Amino acid sequence: MDDGHEKVVETVLAGNYVEMEVEGKPKNVKSTISNFFWHGGSAYDAWFSCSSNQVAQVLLTLPYSFSQLGMLSGILFQVFYGLMGSWTAYLISILYVEYRTRKEREKADFRNHVIQWFEVLDGLLGKHWRNVGLGFNCTFLLFGSVIQLIACASNIYYINDNLDKRTWTYIFGACCATTVFIPSFHNYRIWSFLGLIMTTYTAWYLTIASLIHGQVEGVKHTGPAKMVLYFTGATNILYTFGGHAVTVEIMHAMWKPQKFKAIYLWATAYVLTLTLPSAAAVYWAFGDSLLNHSNAFALLPRSPWRNMAVILMLIHQFITFGFACTPLYFVWEKAIGMHECKSMCKRAAARLPVVVPIWFLAIVFPFFGPINSTVGSLLVSFTVYIIPALAHMFTFRSAAARENAVEPPPKFLGRWAGTYTINVFVVVWVFIVGFGFGGWASMTNFIHQIDTFGLFTKCYQCPPQLPPSPPLLNATAPITSPANTTHFQLLGSTHFHKP
Repeated sequence: MDDGHEKVVETVLAGNYVEMEVEGKPKNVKSTISNFFWHGGSAYDAWFSCSSNQVAQVLLTLPYSFSQLGMLSGILFQVFYGLMGSWTAYLISILYVEYRTRKEREKADFRNHVIQWFEVLDGLLGKHWRNVGLGFNCTFLLFGSVIQLIACASNIYYINDNLDKRTWTYIFGACCATTVFIPSFHNYRIWSFLGLIMTTYTAWYLTIASLIHGQVEGVKHTGPAKMVLYFTGATNILYTFGGHAVTVEIMHAMWKPQKFKAIYLWATAYVLTLTLPSAAAVYWAFGDSLLNHSNAFALLPRSPWRNMAVILMLIHQFITFGFACTPLYFVWEKAIGMHECKSMCKRAAARLPVVVPIWFLAIVFPFFGPINSTVGSLLVSFTVYIIPALAHMFTFRSAAARENAVEPPPKFLGRWAGTYTINVFVVVWVFIVGFGFGGWASMTNFIHQIDTFGLFTKCYQCPPQLPPSPPLLNATAPITSPANTTHFQLLGSTHFHKP
């Protein structure tokens, strides 16, 4: 009986899924090369997309979180939130398959339509769930894109400090606007692959460079020192493993989306091999100095290896900007009736207004590091943890819904009772610890940054501009660089007093 049921599900799911493929037409060399680099819908493509998207600029802020949490708590929170994020990504994939199967049984055609999370909520639970999901998801993705722009400006400054970070934000905002020309997640095959190579290089550069550098003189590891810092660091890790707000769009780009179930778990397992060694090594080497430097690049000396890591992260942040912004493009296209337009140029022009508020907010709140925790506590906690867990419980609350579920929970999880128990734990934990304590701590820290630096600050955590020395002294004065300057340690301090 079960085998027959699975065959029916397979037929319903896979039979109609050919959006981006052209069948029945001869393939030439050009189309073959184009498909190889441009058209991706396999399970491997989904894994690359999830792995590449999950850890980007946050890789550079995790050592900062370790200085707030301490070594042991930092490691434990990464593993814990990694597993919790994989669980809710699994729930989202189950709900997507349930929704898609129901709609295709009703003869719905998705060949020119990308299914999104709010539509899944609408189809399964109604318009109120849709509105809540749409609000949280769009706001999170908006600020996720903002964070990528802020990170671009923060990183490039450590190669070229002739321009301030705000000017770099203007420049990279224009560069990232070119993502309007990428049609969908189906077309991120080569970018996801390259993006993962870039983060892998950067993670191991941070690890090896820190170990070679050794511990700075008088290094201290006092974390956790304050409760507000502790929960700020914890929420940054919550944000790190909450990158699956684009799960539905990635699944929709797959030829067989039912294969997604365990992909996010494997992506998380790989990401942990990058985040744990790099964060631990940088924290071991620099200790409490990281409390004043939210970007790990700031403490490592200039070298060709560091410059390469910065350049690769800049390219990767461009890719991640596209990942975060593409679902927003889809929502905007649907709102103005352009989503099924065949002309990519018209769609690209229609998408441009989405970039403007992202550009503006990156200039208003350039607080690289603290903004991650704020977004994590207020938006990620609901978008990718609480809402998916609640949606799964309400979708299958009736005996009939559980009996007819396309993908019932596996036996090793305890079937429905075990699934409901895990969901309740996720909701309670994230609401109290992530949203409650995390929201209090991250907002306190965020407000402190505004009080210290102000909105629209020109160069967040930059060294102060020293007055020019007299001509005779200037000839022998050493040149200081942001990486080695100590004058501004208190300027970016997350200790709660004015510098």
